[in-house]
Amino acid sequence: MATIPQIAEIMQTVLDTKAEQLGRETKFVQRKSKMGGAEFTKTLTFGWLENSKATLEELCQTAAALDILITPQGLDQRFSASAAQCLRKVLEAAVSEIIASKPVAIPVLQRFNGVYLDDSSTVTLPDELAEVWQGCGGSTEKGTSAALKLQVRLDYAKGTLHGPFLQNGKTHDRKSPLQQLPVDAGSLRIADLGYWSLDAHEQIGEQDAFWLSRIQVQTAVYDAQGRRWDLVELLQTMARPVLDMPVTLGVQKRLPARLVAVRLPQEVAEKRRRNLHEEARSKGQPVSKKRLALVDWNIFVTNVPTEMLTWREILVLARTRWQIELLFKLWKSHGHIDEWRSRKPWRILCEVYAKLIAMVVQHWLLLTSCWHYPDRSFFKAANAIRKHVMSLACAIHSKGDLCTVIETIQRCLKVGCRINKRKAEPHTYQLLLSLTDGA
Repeated sequence: MATIPQIAEIMQTVLDTKAEQLGRETKFVQRKSKMGGAEFTKTLTFGWLENSKATLEELCQTAAALDILITPQGLDQRFSASAAQCLRKVLEAAVSEIIASKPVAIPVLQRFNGVYLDDSSTVTLPDELAEVWQGCGGSTEKGTSAALKLQVRLDYAKGTLHGPFLQNGKTHDRKSPLQQLPVDAGSLRIADLGYWSLDAHEQIGEQDAFWLSRIQVQTAVYDAQGRRWDLVELLQTMARPVLDMPVTLGVQKRLPARLVAVRLPQEVAEKRRRNLHEEARSKGQPVSKKRLALVDWNIFVTNVPTEMLTWREILVLARTRWQIELLFKLWKSHGHIDEWRSRKPWRILCEVYAKLIAMVVQHWLLLTSCWHYPDRSFFKAANAIRKHVMSLACAIHSKGDLCTVIETIQRCLKVGCRINKRKAEPHTYQLLLSLTDGA
């Protein structure tokens, strides 16, 4: 578990020492300047961490707090291709720091040496940046040529953040660097169908780790006797509402797994069916009969043995994947990583990179303060951190007592940064805490 002195040292190194060095290496700084790589990085990172919609004038006020006097016009002129490259390199340096919190106090998670949630999110960029980050293209002429995909792995148990790793927006999740990222023995990886790969599942098993996923419906399924089943036919033969059976997956791979399927209440299935039709209409595509039939079930496959997780526990653990969606929501609705005031491409790209650095720094502070509380609130904690941003920035810039500032943030985040319990629709942490051994 990282300590406050370790976090302080990492922040000082990445945002000051490395940022200054990278400013020179990327040619952002070619002669002595009051706005070097470190000053530029701290001004933008802390300026937008304090106020994600800060104007140039407000950013200049942040710079002034760091003893850097620059006009809005002068700052605007600093946004360039080399400035963007400098910030990207600083982001990569921040991402390379792997920091863990005290494990969250939820017993079912502590059965694993980490619970990894993999997901991606896309930021659409101006078309002028297509040579830097390629988008998916689309039916419209504008707004589809450039996009940045963020690949992130979050350890829900210890809070460790791997990423954001950056890719072209058009790159499929199956080609994510997360697919090749090693996992610790005894850990569990949960990912959506975009990452579906029998090769990746097999690799995780070879590392003595576990995986849990919804099933890709085209995947060949064989029972213990070697008979191949159509998934719809298999479920229709089941008279009971729960199926939990050993299978092998893939015609060639024959990967050993466990198939868990639970019939949904009729109202839930009907809602899913309506959503499928609406999605198909928006894309101008028909819905297959197979997909319509399978909406009656929650279907998962995993290599976690029954003695380690019951089918009920699997259903609840699968819900934790949405926690990384909440992280992306925090970054976008609170950090506004996908919003900007300017129309200048390089200034926009600098803003995206700087805000991503800010989100990583914010996450480090969450780990030192409240991650191990099951009922933590990302949004309340982020609001509390925002109030102390300038103290952080000044402590790093002056090489002052950064530990004391982080300790102050820690005390504040321990109070009032929790979410209230819900009776009608319990939070994920409530459902996890309700699980007991042998349930």
